[in-house]
Amino acid sequence: MANMAQAIRMALHYGEKHLGITDIFGEDVGPPLGGVFTVTQGLSTTWNSPLDERGIIGAAMGLALAGDRCVAEVQFCDYIYNTIDLLKLAGMQSWSTNGDWNLPMTVMTPVGSGIRGSIYHSHSFDATMTHIPGWKIVMPSTPLDAYGLMIACLKDPNPTMFLKPKALLRMRGMEPIPGEPPLTPEGEKQLRELIDAPLGDRSKWKARWPEGLTDYTVELGRGKIVRAGEQVTVVSYGRTLPICAQAADLLREEGLSVEVIDLRTLWPYDWQLISDSIRKTGRVIFVNEDTEVTNFGEHLIRRTIEEHFYELEARPRLLAGAFTPGIGLADPLEMASVPQLNNVLELIREVAAERA
Repeated sequence: MANMAQAIRMALHYGEKHLGITDIFGEDVGPPLGGVFTVTQGLSTTWNSPLDERGIIGAAMGLALAGDRCVAEVQFCDYIYNTIDLLKLAGMQSWSTNGDWNLPMTVMTPVGSGIRGSIYHSHSFDATMTHIPGWKIVMPSTPLDAYGLMIACLKDPNPTMFLKPKALLRMRGMEPIPGEPPLTPEGEKQLRELIDAPLGDRSKWKARWPEGLTDYTVELGRGKIVRAGEQVTVVSYGRTLPICAQAADLLREEGLSVEVIDLRTLWPYDWQLISDSIRKTGRVIFVNEDTEVTNFGEHLIRRTIEEHFYELEARPRLLAGAFTPGIGLADPLEMASVPQLNNVLELIREVAAERA
């Protein structure tokens, strides 16, 4: 019963042992903290970098150009924006060398709201990242997908961006990660004792990794249907995906049949899955928490209109974060800034009732 942080940690451990990961580094990534969200506790190749995001990305590029497989963390995505030019250079490396030079590097960073992080710890980065070609970009919504997507990133010969929805990092999974203890309260306790560092003195602590962790890989570019339905398609990822699934469950009691798709990978994305669902339902809503202007969902709406205009029974819609400079510290301000369950329910009902 791993939570998402534990799942990512176990995937990184698998990468160290089986996929040639040589360095996992970033601000507070190494001992004693093991990452601000504990994602790197107990790993054997971790080290602490200076508080320098450009240095972190630059070091990852250098290691990758030297042929080392590495993972670099930027502690919060709010501080990754000053590395955009380096991310652009990393993304064009294979293309500009006609495939002669690869960068086997993964960058991971926490994104989004959910921890009352206010203006410096609540930004989203998915839309900005999809504007940088040459990267594969993922954002999981479950621990099992987090494990499988991380394994896929670690295998890739070119840059991958692993966006961690911070609101879900303590969420426990309902599907077993291959090799973890049983999905019971006893299994949950056992996993904590194996891989969670104790409070206080950690100088002599070492993780004891579950035996049997396997090469479970989620294919990049492959979404999944988490709720099957016939009347409205809802496409989401990350923090808002469980909200959309909950909305579909509630609306089923009202007689509405809602299909919910977890995109999982933002680039490449599973357009075939989305397209088939739109043909079936004739209605689609794209939901995420990034700001609504130049949102990634707007690209998906454009493609929806171009390819499915005459099949639509209602306008395609976007539900996203408010176009504000930041998210306020007060709980009501954060709740009002990004989509919540009531917003999803209202929009699905509205789209279901609309007639083209």
